[in-house]
Amino acid sequence: MWPMGWEALGQWGDDVARIEPLAGGVANDVWSVRVNGHLAVGRLGTRSDADLAWETALLQHLDREGLTAPVPIPTTDGRLFADGLVVMTYLDGGPPETQADWHRVAGTLRKLHRLTQGWPQRPGWRSSTDLLHAETGTKIDLGAMPPESVARCRAAWARLAGRQTCVVHGDPNPGNIRMTASQVGLIDSDEAHVDVPDLDLVLPDNAAGLDDGALDIAGQASAAWEAAVCWDDEYAVRRLAEVRAV
Repeated sequence: MWPMGWEALGQWGDDVARIEPLAGGVANDVWSVRVNGHLAVGRLGTRSDADLAWETALLQHLDREGLTAPVPIPTTDGRLFADGLVVMTYLDGGPPETQADWHRVAGTLRKLHRLTQGWPQRPGWRSSTDLLHAETGTKIDLGAMPPESVARCRAAWARLAGRQTCVVHGDPNPGNIRMTASQVGLIDSDEAHVDVPDLDLVLPDNAAGLDDGALDIAGQASAAWEAAVCWDDEYAVRRLAEVRAV
């Protein structure tokens, strides 16, 4: 009945169906699904149970605190994920289009940051400032980069040292934002982890209103992060070119 891996969907009950694939990044198989007559989103991947426990607990916390984000739908026996599959509520809306929209996005990201101060790090992840000393963390392996490139990235991250950290969304691009007239929803928390909040606030037309110095620090650190995460495809090389030489 189900393709490989998706048989886990049966653990959400008898009235379940996969509908159509959704754009959901490269790491996961993401589909719209129907659960007990309601539209939902199913995401099947290879993340560890510890990772999924961190993410689903975060989503529940944000929902309780009034931030619009997908909410995990439990299996019939109350688990928030099963065999790498998470089923979440579907969020309606479209991407931000105007500067006013992006101002609202900035406000929502700042609310996320306020609600998660002191949150524990995602299992296996490192923050940008952790990588001043660590070599690896989930998708990042600084040992795979040329030493000069690592020096440039670390110089950019060093400017963030000593700042308070919180959960950052990690990828607030238009495709991960669902806006309506009344709410701004953040979807796809695949890149969410604990880091310095300004990394989330490098937005079009400086919609977060960072001053010149803060915007420069955040922009350099963000470009270095994306270069390291994606190393060494064309995008990573392009992002690294934005990081000033030491």
